[in-house]
Amino acid sequence: MSRLKHKLRFSRYFEGTHVHLIADMDNTTTTTTTVQCLHPLGHSKILHLVRHAQGTHNVAGEKDHDALFSPEFFDAQLSPLGLQQVVNLRNRIQDSGLLKKIDLVITSPLSRAMQTAIEVFGHEKSGLKCPPITAVELCRERFGAHPCDKRRTIIEAQSLFPQIDFSLIESDEDNLWKADVREPDEEVAARGLKFMSWLKTRQEVEIAIVTHNRFLQHTLNALTIDSHPSVKTEICKEFGNCELRSMVLVDKRIADSSATDDLGESS
Repeated sequence: MSRLKHKLRFSRYFEGTHVHLIADMDNTTTTTTTVQCLHPLGHSKILHLVRHAQGTHNVAGEKDHDALFSPEFFDAQLSPLGLQQVVNLRNRIQDSGLLKKIDLVITSPLSRAMQTAIEVFGHEKSGLKCPPITAVELCRERFGAHPCDKRRTIIEAQSLFPQIDFSLIESDEDNLWKADVREPDEEVAARGLKFMSWLKTRQEVEIAIVTHNRFLQHTLNALTIDSHPSVKTEICKEFGNCELRSMVLVDKRIADSSATDDLGESS
């Protein structure tokens, strides 16, 4: 148990945490390991997970959940508090030097996430070199029913967010969102695992991901299904708005192989 705590001990990263998460990139099983061992950096990713800052729909939804069905909140943008939250997080990551380490920022193509990504990681007035920002459909919020979770057309998004690369999104229109169907939990989790597998194919090592609470919850729960309950609780606790948590994602197949070698059970 002491090794497990050492391996997965949380350290403060602004308002977030830094953990090791051992994941199966084939999406079949997941695990954590009690064995201390070295892994080639090429087989791991440092992920900085960020939930978007507070949106106008969050404010309305806290008062009345049915407000989330209102067309008024179509592709909801940041609230006044959310705009302040991104400034606070931007200042922290710049002061810490983290911004200089990030190779790529991936964002959901919903406006509140893109606003957060740009204001935190791509602020032109910072005077620092900003990492590229790419929109990816796989990491957006749960599809359907709530207009706040429907994205605008890519043509419109490109005009509003010219700093973002939309080349990985195939359809101009949002063909994934349906007014009368809410994406089931298990499908959100499966999409999250598919997203994590896609991350493995990227050449970048240190990646910031700006996404959504439900997407994060279902994805992390799926990745830690076989983890010790205390570890799962720490990793999967609900994200606050504009909260950043940092994790090391290691390919389980490599981790298991390294652990076996370290124990002297194979040459």
